[in-house]
Amino acid sequence: MHHFTADCKDFLAYLQIEKNASPYTVEYYLNDLETFFDFLTGEGIDDLSNVDQHVARLFLTKLYDQQLSRRSVSRKISTLRGFYKFLEREHSISANPFMRITLPKTNNPIPGFLYMEELEKLFDVSDLSDPFGQRNQALLEVLYATGMRVSECQGLTLSAIDFSIGTMLVTGKGRKERYIPFGRFAEIALETYINEGRSKLLEKAKNASDSVFLNARGSPLTVRGMRLILNKMVDRAALTIHVHPHKLRHTFATHMLNEGADLRSVQELLGHENLSSTQIYTHVTKNHLRDVYMKSHPRANDQ
Repeated sequence: MHHFTADCKDFLAYLQIEKNASPYTVEYYLNDLETFFDFLTGEGIDDLSNVDQHVARLFLTKLYDQQLSRRSVSRKISTLRGFYKFLEREHSISANPFMRITLPKTNNPIPGFLYMEELEKLFDVSDLSDPFGQRNQALLEVLYATGMRVSECQGLTLSAIDFSIGTMLVTGKGRKERYIPFGRFAEIALETYINEGRSKLLEKAKNASDSVFLNARGSPLTVRGMRLILNKMVDRAALTIHVHPHKLRHTFATHMLNEGADLRSVQELLGHENLSSTQIYTHVTKNHLRDVYMKSHPRANDQ
């Protein structure tokens, strides 16, 4: 390790304690910092306070030379902005060299989502008399009904579901909790699975578990397991599209906005800290709004 270790350790401790960052987030930050420290060593810079805007821009250029995606570069710069902000607060640095570094604007890809016809096919493939079919149906219904992140779904426990009022308590990023309502379809699928299929899967378990979704051994289903299940469902439905759990989150948001839900409500349901994260879905819904406008406004057409 290099001599930036102490500052790095302090920063990671701050992320875990004050920011409630998940182990994944901490790992990402650590990797980003390692990349930066290696760059500094290569440039012969041995003091973090010697990094100015010129060095920060040089680092940015190096990242682009590595053919990294704009998203990866953006995350690394964001990590360093946060790192230097922390160092400023701790009084070891007087200015943040990454504060004014801006990334060249490119069009953000519009999130992919599923059309209702594609979803219907997915909802029809599971054998609802089989424990795995019941589990897979419940998984699909929950992801689409709530728009939750796959990591949130993986952490979902039986005690977090309140069937009497149809809500789930979900733990999101930064350990923030939020309640998400769910409807009749998800309720039926969950009750069938919990009362029947889940009990059968639990028989094979070595340890009792409060996790809602279980694998064949009765242990909590992993995020990877959830992805594999969705892929199998897509194969069975003979769809030519790629469906990952996040696509169901995109679909949830797009369908809600298309049906007239307001942005703030969707932001709250998705657990987005900033409205700008939710606004990416308005690209998709703008086309829908235009269609509605052209059909509905008296002076939109000259018919």
